[in-house]
Amino acid sequence: MAKVLCVLYDDPVDGYPPQYARDSIPKIDHYPDGMTTPTPSKIDFKPGQLLGSVSGELGLRKFLEDAGHTLVVTSDKDGPNSVFEKELPDAEVVISQPFWPAYMTKERFDKAKKLKLVITAGIGSDHTDLQAAMDKGVTVAEVTYCNSISVSEHIVMMILALVRNYIPSYGWVVRGGWNIADCVERSYDLEGMNVGTVAAGRIGLAALRRLKPFDVKLHYTDKHRLPKAVEEELGLTFHPNVESLVRVCDVVTINAPLHPETEGMFNDKLISKMKRGSYIVNTARGKICDRDAIVRALESGQLAGYAGDVWFPQPAPVDHPWRTMPHHGMTPHISGSSLSAQARYAAGTREILECYFAGKPIRTEYLIVDKGKLAGTGAHSYTAGDATKGSEEAAKFKKSAA
Repeated sequence: MAKVLCVLYDDPVDGYPPQYARDSIPKIDHYPDGMTTPTPSKIDFKPGQLLGSVSGELGLRKFLEDAGHTLVVTSDKDGPNSVFEKELPDAEVVISQPFWPAYMTKERFDKAKKLKLVITAGIGSDHTDLQAAMDKGVTVAEVTYCNSISVSEHIVMMILALVRNYIPSYGWVVRGGWNIADCVERSYDLEGMNVGTVAAGRIGLAALRRLKPFDVKLHYTDKHRLPKAVEEELGLTFHPNVESLVRVCDVVTINAPLHPETEGMFNDKLISKMKRGSYIVNTARGKICDRDAIVRALESGQLAGYAGDVWFPQPAPVDHPWRTMPHHGMTPHISGSSLSAQARYAAGTREILECYFAGKPIRTEYLIVDKGKLAGTGAHSYTAGDATKGSEEAAKFKKSAA
């Protein structure tokens, strides 16, 4: 039977929660485009539980062990002596989340002789060398749309937090202050600003829809232009390229997948074309932005703020400069891992596994690589190649945090 190797983030520092802030979460059957939410034969968890950490096990243990498979769950994923590295050679299935990714490099594909399936419990499979997966004939799948709305909500929150200078203002309260002038010296209204998204797929479009009520001017660029009816409904201005968009926008939100064409896109040259005092919100992938260019732009004042939910590598080393740069609103990669989202991506992971073990087709929407080529969502969103280079730096986090 199969060994399933699953990499999840650590439990809370105070231990796995004995109870939760809420007793239930809303039940959602369909996404905005009509696609159904995951439909496994059953689930062995209560929606709203913490499933993405080690003790949560994505709710998979009973299902897999009842079928005779072996499940190995670990958070130890980086470096040659990690549990992941030791368990990989005879694993048939590898599962990880974008928030705590098991970087599947070419070297790891070469080592994993029995590997047949790589699953992203969430969306975004750039932590897998897609070219190596194609070369090895390994299927790559993710739970498309499972947390897109979750991320779009996070985007709106981060935009408002930056523009209204929320985080420093909260800090004054915690420190016992009532420093109104200090709070408002960098606070503006979002109303009337030009806000643009780089890519208008499921997340980007959902963010645009949520931003429209703020009476902003909305812009987007994407290699797939939206239908005219959608552009008219939201009052969107289409830009043929990123340079055109960033020149006019006060706020830019990045919602493109990471692949060789988008890696390092927001560098010194592109940022210099933005309005002075612009804001960037990046919930896509950290590597789309040049790490040091972001720091320089914040220090010089070219950027008024940067809020990001994504880093490279992940987890970020303790000395990563985005932790200490000025005027930032960084979070660890949490936008798509709300308890609501976890219920969907855990169920979707089980659906994929049920199909795989039964020899049935995996939903086309879930496929990234299949039969040696980009497939399904992968064919629409990615280009061939590898964006995992440099991921070994994640081992520094473990060493520094120990």
